[in-house]
Amino acid sequence: MSSFFKLDNLVMQFGGLTAVNGFSLELRPGELVGLIGPNGAGKTTVFNMITGVYPPTSGTIHWLGQDLTGMPLHRITARGIARTFQNIRLFTDMSVLENVMVSFHQKIRAGFWSAMLGLPAYVREDQRIHREAMDYLQELGLAHVAEEKAGSLPYGRQRRLEIARALATQPKVLLLDEPAAGMNPQETMELANLVRELRDRHELTIFLIEHDMKFVMGLVERIKVLDYGTTIAEGTPAEIQGNPEVIKAYLGAPKHA
Repeated sequence: MSSFFKLDNLVMQFGGLTAVNGFSLELRPGELVGLIGPNGAGKTTVFNMITGVYPPTSGTIHWLGQDLTGMPLHRITARGIARTFQNIRLFTDMSVLENVMVSFHQKIRAGFWSAMLGLPAYVREDQRIHREAMDYLQELGLAHVAEEKAGSLPYGRQRRLEIARALATQPKVLLLDEPAAGMNPQETMELANLVRELRDRHELTIFLIEHDMKFVMGLVERIKVLDYGTTIAEGTPAEIQGNPEVIKAYLGAPKHA
């Protein structure tokens, strides 16, 4: 039986710098897993390898028996793996609704001439996409700002819009890169509840990077810890909190003290 989602010995080198060294992880269906580590530890580089932003220097990525290693982002997304970004990547001059509707482009069935001529098939599909995009906005608490420009939203709502746009690709694995960044404590608590609800409602496997330790420790079931591109610990939140190597990495103690 093939693995659900498996990263095996991933290495990413930029010139003489090894940003990630031998990263391995197996995700199981429905899991909530966290990736933590100090700034510059290589966390986002792991996400970039998974989603085809960077082809790994070595190692493999397998999803339901398919080798995704080095595959471009659009093909990985089409196979059911979606992500958000550490630096928000919205179309700021487009409306909130249009930002979500963009995610449907890979699944549009009506052809070019149907769209140009406004044929019934295109009109029906456009109405369906509009309706489904609004459903995702409703789910993320953004339906009331659907017609506002994305760039005018407060930071926390922009984060939610990124998640809505990722969900619109109908993924089975969702990668969240610092979803709580820039949020206040109330927003962070609401986000944790939302992530759990989305996992259960959409039967998602969620892999997330986060700096907010209270958020991640209270949300995920398993944590992987990177430092200088190398895995230094893996376990439950309770195990990670008491791990001396993790404490040393976060307190900035000399690595070879």
